[in-house]
Parts: sequence; C-alpha cells; structure tokens
Amino acid sequence: MTGFEKIVEESLYDIWAKKEFKNPLVTNSYDEIEVLHPGEINSETSGPDFTNAKIRIGNLVYIGDVEIDGDIKDWKTHGHNINARYNKVVLHIALNNKFNHAYVYNREGRKIPSVTLRKNISGDILRRLRLENAEQKQNKNGRLKCGGAGVPIDFATAENYVKQLGAQRFNKKINRIFDRLKELSFLREMNIKEPIIKYELTPEFRNKKFSADDFKGRELWRQTLYEFIFEALGYSHNKAIMRKLARAADVEFLSKLPKDGSFVPLAESALFNIAGLTPDVRALPASETSDYTKQLAKDWLEIREFYDGEKFDETDWKFFRLRPQNFPTIRIAGGVRFLDELLNKKLISIMIKKITEIRKPDILINSLRTLFIVKASGYWHSHYIFDKESESYINYFVGASRADEILINVIFPFFVLYFDVFGKSNLSKKLIETYSIFKQRSDNRIERTVAENLGLKEIAKRTIYAQGMIELYRNFCAKERCLECIIGKNVFGG
Repeated sequence: MTGFEKIVEESLYDIWAKKEFKNPLVTNSYDEIEVLHPGEINSETSGPDFTNAKIRIGNLVYIGDVEIDGDIKDWKTHGHNINARYNKVVLHIALNNKFNHAYVYNREGRKIPSVTLRKNISGDILRRLRLENAEQKQNKNGRLKCGGAGVPIDFATAENYVKQLGAQRFNKKINRIFDRLKELSFLREMNIKEPIIKYELTPEFRNKKFSADDFKGRELWRQTLYEFIFEALGYSHNKAIMRKLARAADVEFLSKLPKDGSFVPLAESALFNIAGLTPDVRALPASETSDYTKQLAKDWLEIREFYDGEKFDETDWKFFRLRPQNFPTIRIAGGVRFLDELLNKKLISIMIKKITEIRKPDILINSLRTLFIVKASGYWHSHYIFDKESESYINYFVGASRADEILINVIFPFFVLYFDVFGKSNLSKKLIETYSIFKQRSDNRIERTVAENLGLKEIAKRTIYAQGMIELYRNFCAKERCLECIIGKNVFGG
C-alpha cells in the first residue's frame, strides 16, 4: 500500500495496544498469535516500542518486547538489527510488507516472527491512517495546494468562508453535546445503566420529540458536562479513554462520596483505580511504594463496594511521547478538582450567574476562564507518575491555554444549548456573540499552516476563524477536496 511508508507510528501503537484487529493475528509464516498482554509502552527515547509483552505464538508463550514499524524494511533502516536493545524482541509488527517476509533478525542472528498489520485491520482504520498520514505530510511541508499554486487568494473571500466554517464547527459541537444529552435522558427514562448493560438506541428514541421537560434533571447536565470536560482534558491522545472513564465513574457513583474535605482524595482513589493506573501495592516492596499510593489502595477497598461499573487497564492510556504535563495522571488529578466544583460547589449555577450578570464580553471570558485554571496541589504537585518524584514542581494541572480550549470546545456550546433548551434565547445569543470575539492564547500546527497559506495570520487568533481553519483543513485540504472548497474553486477555476 503506497503512501504509508512514513505513517505516524503512534497510530499503530494504539491499534496494537487496543487490539483493534478484524481477524485473529497470524505471523507471515502462518503461526497463530494470541496477544495475552500487549506490553507497556516504552517511555525511553530509544529501544523497542513495547516492553514486557506476553504473546502466544503457535504453541509457545513468549514474554518480551514488541517493535512496530510502518514498513518491514524499517527494521534495518533504523538499525534495529545491529542494536542490542532489540535483542529481547519476540514479535515484529509492520503495517506494510510488500514481499511478505516472514522474519526479521536481531543482532545475535535470532529469527523474530513478523506480522503484516494491514491484513488485519478494518477499512475504517486504514482510512483513519490515510487521513493522519495526509495531515502529517502537509504539516511537515507547511504548504497547501492552493497556497503553492501561484494564484493570489482574495482575503475577503477566504475570511468570510473560514468564518462560515467556524460557525458550522461550533454548531457541530452543540449538536454533539445535545445528542449525548438526549441519550442520557433516554437511558434514564428506560432505567438503563451503562456501560454494564449494553444497549442499542431504538427507533422510538430516534423518532422521539424531546421537550424541555425531558432535560430538567440536574444530573443529566452535570453528567454531560463532566464527560465533555474530561474528554477535553484528555487532549487528542487520551480523549476517548477519558470520556469512557467519565461514563463509567459517573455522577451517580461519585455523588455517594462525602462532600466534605475528603472528597478529593477519595475521588482520586476511585478514578485512578477505575482507570487501572494505580500500582499494585501487594506486588511491590514497601520501599518502592509511597504513602499516597498505599492510601489510594486502602480507600479503594471501601469505595469499590458500591461501584459496579467498568474498569480499565494501564494499556488503555497513552504516555508515550507526551509532554509530562499532558500525562493522564495529571489530567485526572486536575479533573478531580473540577468534579469537586461541579458536584459539591455549584459550578453550573456559578457559570449561569456570570453569563447572566456580566455584560462586557471580555470580562465574561476572563471570569469564566479563571474557573478552569487549576493550580497543582497535593501529591501531584511534585509527581508526574506514581512513586517517582519529578525533578521540578508542577504549577498547574490545567493552565490558561487548556482552560481556553475547554471554554471553546465545551463551555460555550454547552451553555448555548442549555439556554436554548430552556427558552432563554437572549442568553444563548449573548454567548454566541461573546464566542465570536474570543481570542485564544495558543494555536496549533493546522491553524498556522492554513493561516500562512491563505494570508489570514492577522485574524488567526480569533477563535471562530481558527476553528474554521481546522474545519477547512480536515474536511477539504487533507482530503484533497479542493474543487469542493470555495477558496479552491477560485484558485483552480473549478
């Protein structure tokens, strides 16, 4: 398969760790494979991608390392065949293997079975890889087709179109939140608990005409906000598993914890244990286990008696190649502080009061932003991972830039929906107007690429334009749908 030689390998790591295979795995020499444990992602700068994997190959069970490459030839190109760090590799995974080679060889000359991944993943995953690969290539060269065509791009046309796409993207966020809110209302009405009981939304649900009365339950709004905040805290690498965690350890469960000063440590115990991130204190020497970790384990013994939801595993989380500030441990610690405000300190009511009473948009933005900047405290003030003190202190669990992203992606669409549902159109309009002048503190590579190519750098900090640039890039540029784009039509004469 052409075009995948330089694939983003992190995407392949996720497929392996989550076992997203459409068929049972078979080596290229036709030995059956059972992944008993995919291993632990290697956080070092060199060495195999996964360590301590447990894999049955044929009739034998192997414990060792796993290396994942975009193409089988990368094994030699990257020098793994002469690097002693790769001597413990027991299985090699390659997305592409043109000549179906059955083995690679380590420095000692030992054969290592190889698996061709593309034979074993679905068309949806392949399409996702193509899109990510296209984004990587365009981000790398920093050039869009229309930007390199040598034809002047009309600023007014580009500005209006990008703003229009920004409004569309905002509406998509509202609709996505509304879809989840309706689903939660339906589950409550049917008395279905997720995720233990698997369910399908019936035609009655899809055809149901919802009214404001269906959304009067406070818990519906708190659960919805909780899920979307946690998804935002997970950023791109851990947003799906953060959302699953919020659905499993839901508001109903967390509301059973004390509302006094013990809520934060007990909620940390609950979420870290449900997430599968806490070390097993029974299997570790006391000298290697902090008092904090021991206390989490002790608290969990009591909490788990009234928890009947799903539990996750450490392999569900991504740490590899993340900045420590973005580690899921730090994000969960910050999320617990947010939960304390949401469940015990009337966070939603406080935001409604601010939106209602503060007239100046810039003051309203700053006032809302401060609610989501979370200063570091407690154990995680000096740790990124369990039982290993960090070299420097962590100042914020959630800083100003991440707070901005929460406002943009969650708070504004959430409350526009809230006010619309309950007939307060004046307040929803006020929020939309405030959103339209919002200036974000940071940007990303996609926004910079589009702004530079279309000559829109002077408006790129305005969120509605920045969001439009993301929408333009992902739906048109990365998919090469140039002649379906108003800007592309003008440039290429479509």
